[in-house]
Amino acid sequence: MEYSLDSNIEKLKSDFKKMCETVMEMLRGTDILILKSDKESAMQIIKSDKLVDDAEMDIEHGCMRLLLRNQPFARDFREISCILKAITDIERIGDQASDIANITLSLDCAKLSTKNIVKMSSLALKMVKDSIESLINEDTSLAEKTEKLDDEMDLLFTLSCDEIVETIKKDPDKANQAAQLLMIAKYYERIGDHAVNICEWTEFENKGIRNKFQ
Repeated sequence: MEYSLDSNIEKLKSDFKKMCETVMEMLRGTDILILKSDKESAMQIIKSDKLVDDAEMDIEHGCMRLLLRNQPFARDFREISCILKAITDIERIGDQASDIANITLSLDCAKLSTKNIVKMSSLALKMVKDSIESLINEDTSLAEKTEKLDDEMDLLFTLSCDEIVETIKKDPDKANQAAQLLMIAKYYERIGDHAVNICEWTEFENKGIRNKFQ
């Protein structure tokens, strides 16, 4: 049965939302792991990454079919293109959530100072949630507000680095664990960058112009 372009786009949106929901659940899980080690929860996050990879491939194929068969114009073209671009960022957020979970398997967070990284995890969750919402609802105002949070994320990353350096100075025996914690901080910082990318696609979808956030 042949479906209309509109119904196919709605199907893409529905699949995209499901992919985003999976990634958000993964990201929420890492937030908890920073505070309390839980190998079972960490393994569940790592396993979920395969679902995200499969979803990306399915949605990508769906987008390409519509672009090649229907050759949509203007608004429809931008809508499909933005989903095609955004799934790359969503998939990478899933990868980074999985990487964080993997690190926590050998990390004793209770013995480390994680105050600023906990703040980074909460901010990353908010940025990803709001960036997805902005794209789905074509809300450029929310996209602009979310982009501005990247400065706060960068500051928290700097503070986390300082916090980790101080940990190593006070207790060199914790250097290896502290280095792993630094990787987690870097992953959250990158997640913030991916959220900004999604916001830029929101603006492209609405205005037809993609402005890189400074």
